[in-house]
Amino acid sequence: MMHADLIDQDDLLGQLRALGFEMPAGATAEQACECAVRGLDRGRAQALRKMVEQMLTGSATILPAVRQAIDRTLLPALAQHFKQA
Repeated sequence: MMHADLIDQDDLLGQLRALGFEMPAGATAEQACECAVRGLDRGRAQALRKMVEQMLTGSATILPAVRQAIDRTLLPALAQHFKQA
C-alpha cells in the first residue's frame, strides 16, 4: 500500500497556528488564510512566506481546497506586502 504525503486543511491550520496566527475553531482553509493575512507585519510576513514556499516546493501533495486558498489569499497578500516593503 502506498502512502502519499498530503497537505490538507488541518495541516494548513496547524502550520498557521504554529507560526502564531490565531483563527476560529473549525475554520476552512480559505478562512484560515484570510485570518493569517490580516495585519501582517514584516516578521509574520517573512514566516508566512517561508511556510508557503516550503509547501509549494515540497514533495507533498496539496489538496485542491488548500491550494486554492493559498493561491487566492496568501500569495496575493504576500506579493502586495513585499511590494510595499
